[in-house]
Amino acid sequence: MERPLVPGYGGASLADLPGSLLAALGVGESNALGLDPLERACVFLVDGLGAELLRAHPDRAPFLAELTDRTLTSGFPATTVTSLCSLGTGVPPGEHGMLGLMLAVPGTGHLFNCLRWTLPDKMVMDPVDWQPTETVFQRAARGGLDPIYVGPAEYEGTGLTQAVYRGVRYRAAESADERVTRALEALREPRAFVTVYYSDLDSVGHMVGWGSPQWLDQLAIVDDMARRLAEGLPPGAALYVTADHGMVNAGEKIDAEQMPELCEGVAMLGGEARARHVYAAPGAAEHVLDAWRETLRGKAWVVSRQEAVDFGWFGPRVQHRWLARIGDVIAVPSDDLAITAPKRHKIEALFTGYHGSMTPAEQYVPLLEVSNR
Repeated sequence: MERPLVPGYGGASLADLPGSLLAALGVGESNALGLDPLERACVFLVDGLGAELLRAHPDRAPFLAELTDRTLTSGFPATTVTSLCSLGTGVPPGEHGMLGLMLAVPGTGHLFNCLRWTLPDKMVMDPVDWQPTETVFQRAARGGLDPIYVGPAEYEGTGLTQAVYRGVRYRAAESADERVTRALEALREPRAFVTVYYSDLDSVGHMVGWGSPQWLDQLAIVDDMARRLAEGLPPGAALYVTADHGMVNAGEKIDAEQMPELCEGVAMLGGEARARHVYAAPGAAEHVLDAWRETLRGKAWVVSRQEAVDFGWFGPRVQHRWLARIGDVIAVPSDDLAITAPKRHKIEALFTGYHGSMTPAEQYVPLLEVSNR
């Protein structure tokens, strides 16, 4: 079994992009990616556009295929909430604390869905309490930039948006055409820093798989959006196309809820199918680690919480206050396995495409640039 592709924090990860953009825009931050100076920036963030996935279908994305292909690593886990927070703060997961899709709320016995921002029993989670790190958009505004976010109206004001996009001016736009129009309007503002988000490629990939006809149709839409954004760039502006993660199609699924060896001693099963946070009952952590390792031998990287921290999966360090959010055991498939839990997470178990792990298909994301400097 190959070793996991540990993200290249500090110079080759998504967390390094925000600070580099601010530096290029003249705000005093570290330019780890060496971006050239500019007056306005537009980030086109395509959910699920893995670099390897894009390279596999240049015929459906001819505009993007012609651009210089630079690759970053997503971060661990390779999932939307973690990557959006890395892009929103400019720090690795171990610093911002958004360490997975479904995480334990320490001391409560409950899992928190960081994407849907939901808790059971009418519990409420304050976005600033859960993710207190100052955002890149707050820093941008303080530095004289105008941070603008273009995305669906349904995401405006959600807990996740408040956690990772604090400081932006939100401009709601639904269709692909409307998002391009709103973004180009925003770029006319002096010192604009614009983010455009498109999620349909990822949604289709989950349901019917990446590389499917429906997915390829979405890829063509993404390519057209990028072309139109590039053609409309005002002088002094640059467009950066990137993604939050890639994807794999599941070739095998196991139901962890129906396997006694994966249930014994487990109090909660968090994370997601390609990056499981396994929370053990008191005193059972060692047993759970041994059982999961033996059961998933050759199919997944299974480590303890401390091992994941020591190996740098979440970044160079994990803040002490976030440690209890991490599972006692972390199980990360190394091939095309999905570790499902249909009783608790019915819809996820029905997916075709998944992400979260540290395989090249999930970790590598493109960073493509077009400029009108």
